[in-house]
Amino acid sequence: MIKFNHHGMNPRDMAGISNDELRDRFLASSLFVAGEVTLHYSFGERLMIGGAAVADAPIHLPKQSEPPSAAGRPFLDRREIGIINIGLPGTVTADGTVYDLATHECLYVGKGTGDVIFGGAGARYYLVSAPAHQIYPTKKITLSDGNILERGEVATANRRSIHQLIVPEVCESAQLALGVTFLDTGSIWNTMPPHRHARRSEIYMYFGMTAEDRVFHFMGEPDNLRPIVVGNEEAVISPPWSVHFGVGTRAYGFVWAMAGDNVDYDDMDHLTIGDLK
Repeated sequence: MIKFNHHGMNPRDMAGISNDELRDRFLASSLFVAGEVTLHYSFGERLMIGGAAVADAPIHLPKQSEPPSAAGRPFLDRREIGIINIGLPGTVTADGTVYDLATHECLYVGKGTGDVIFGGAGARYYLVSAPAHQIYPTKKITLSDGNILERGEVATANRRSIHQLIVPEVCESAQLALGVTFLDTGSIWNTMPPHRHARRSEIYMYFGMTAEDRVFHFMGEPDNLRPIVVGNEEAVISPPWSVHFGVGTRAYGFVWAMAGDNVDYDDMDHLTIGDLK
């Protein structure tokens, strides 16, 4: 069921890690494979991310394959999942109920759901799943349903719209928080000034980029930054001790998702640009 595993590391180990090993641990590539569900497992908060790229036929969220005691059980037996469509319009069917998902629309599916089917040729569903201790109802969230925060300035090239989709005020969840951010044309910096989350892990999945464009995503402790060069539809895993911000060669979008001690969007440790080295 899981094709890729991403182990965490101690921040003190950053000094000696090679660029290839850094990318292997924190960069999730090959998220979308036509006709398949591809899954990556992050040991930080036990988050799973992946993609469902629909081609000619609908595809199912796979059942668990390990450990043997859980083999054959539904993927969401003890998990919840956030789904956001970054491709053409499609449908997601959860235990027989069909939800139409246009581009950039989101679906939260709660713990205990037995069968999830992805439909619509050309639809590309980005998936983020976290362990869940409680059942919350499945809910569709459009961009207009979410909380919208306008941040940044044109002068500092970080003007952006933050759409909070799975947050307590919009959609209840056990521990998953999720949203999507779009940079205005001409803006290239995200999450600047940066921050960290001591009580949560976060994952950024970048999209809306051409094949020639890149985002230079910075991670690490504030005084020991390391860049990861990110292409379209790739994700970077950010452990609690790491900053997470980036700059692109042009405007782009990214899906952010968090899990951990709480679902308080504002629980963050703010930094100044002067703190960075």
